[in-house]
Parts: sequence; C-alpha cells; structure tokens
Amino acid sequence: MPSEKPKDPTAGGQVTIVRNSSDDTQTRQIVIYLDRERKGELMFGDSMTFELTPGAHTLRVDNTWNRQDLSFELRAGDHLQFQTKSTASKFSWFLLGFLGAGPMHVFIEPLPSRT
Repeated sequence: MPSEKPKDPTAGGQVTIVRNSSDDTQTRQIVIYLDRERKGELMFGDSMTFELTPGAHTLRVDNTWNRQDLSFELRAGDHLQFQTKSTASKFSWFLLGFLGAGPMHVFIEPLPSRT
C-alpha cells in the first residue's frame, strides 16, 4: 500500500459555494463576498469556486434584503463547500406572487467537505 503524501502547509485550498437548495425561492441574486471583497453573484443553480491561502476567512452572502456572515478556517489542501439559499415565509410568498417582491432571508451553511 503506498504511503500517503503529507500535505504541503504552504499550499492553498479551495472553497466552493453552491446555490441549489430545493427550498430556495429561486428569485433574486445572492451576492458573494469573501474577506470583504465582492466575488460575484449566484442565481439559482449557479456555483463558484475560489483558490485561497490557508488561514481564517469570512464568507458573506447578501440577497439585498438581508445578509449573513460565516467565518471558517481553511487548511492546506482543503476543499470546503458551502450552500447558500434565499427563503421566504408564507406571507413573503404571498407578496412575491402578488407584488413580485417581498422580504427573504439568506442563509449560508457548510456542506460535507472534500479534503
């Protein structure tokens, strides 16, 4: 059996953010910020992957109604995955259907990672 190669502590890692939850409203964009830098927007079904240096990082998701921050630690060789989504209450669904707009909450949560 071949021996496992040790991870290079100076090597980077990856972070992937997906937007594909079945309970997502599938409306409006979610703006992605990584360490306070705007990285882009996700519409339903989209994903983005970033190469990062090891260390502490902060991910922010913002659907223009509200936002959420998530801090995480990335180690060399990690591939961390997160899922983001916008959700609405029953009243918000009524407003979305009737007016085409309404308040929605945005969430970001870790998914099982690949290391």
